[in-house]
Amino acid sequence: MNSSAPGRQLSSVERVALKRESRRNILLCTPAMIVLFFAASGPLLVMLVYSFLTPGDYGGVVYKLSSDGWFRVFFHQDIFDETVSVASAHLSIFWRSIKLSLLTTIAALILGFPTAYFIATRPVKSRNFWLFLVTIPFWTNLLIRTFAIMELIRNRGLVNNVLMKFGVIEQPIQMLYTDFAIMLGMTYVYLPLMILPLYASMEKLDFRLIEAGYDLYANRFRVLRKVIIPLVKPGIVAGSILVFIPSLGAFVTPRVLGGGKNMMLGNLIELQFGQGRNWPLGAALSISLLLIVMVAMLLYVKNMQKNKGEQN
Repeated sequence: MNSSAPGRQLSSVERVALKRESRRNILLCTPAMIVLFFAASGPLLVMLVYSFLTPGDYGGVVYKLSSDGWFRVFFHQDIFDETVSVASAHLSIFWRSIKLSLLTTIAALILGFPTAYFIATRPVKSRNFWLFLVTIPFWTNLLIRTFAIMELIRNRGLVNNVLMKFGVIEQPIQMLYTDFAIMLGMTYVYLPLMILPLYASMEKLDFRLIEAGYDLYANRFRVLRKVIIPLVKPGIVAGSILVFIPSLGAFVTPRVLGGGKNMMLGNLIELQFGQGRNWPLGAALSISLLLIVMVAMLLYVKNMQKNKGEQN
């Protein structure tokens, strides 16, 4: 009896201590949660409310419920005969945004994977130097980096001048103000976001498994496909998300390299809040962009759960 009583008293003390620690953790998290609510959730709620209001005559909104903003995301009504048709311009911008974001993610993965592997296979003392070189672009303003790409691919830029000097082409290739220019610019801007997660996964890679693959007579491609890629898959997924999401809502790069003709969702949203003076439509487009990102994240979570289930 006496030996068991202290045990029961200790467990009750532990429960009280756990409750106190839990309350303390909640109190410590409360300021951050308040900031996140007002800095992130708050503006999203404002956009959601604005998307169901009536546009003002000179911008802003009129506090009168209307679904016109959401209607104009997908449909267009003629101002003369009021006929309704599909908003092909909006749908093409949606498709261009998704397509260029996917292409940017693939291009960043193709360039970032060997770069991260190269850094991970360097001596430990020199890895920080190579990572330092990767992070240098973050020191420069995004607009300056975009103008740097613009100077490279314009008609009289470095690329065209070199090709013309060596006789490869006779006339400059029109690269600027195209989808290719936008993809190239976004790949350059977001490439470090792909390299860093890949490096974090490859740094933990047990290279003895690669040697074992070679000992079992696997060629380089088979070792890459069967050993390296499955082990660094978390880095691939993390890097792809970090590149795809900001690419989908990119504004500066498509504006500068697209020349206003090859618009993406970010440019279309800015147009509605600016020259278009249709805030409900801009808000509806913003929420639509958020929904696309949420669908992509849900597909990722579902795929991860499926893979975990197969492994178990």
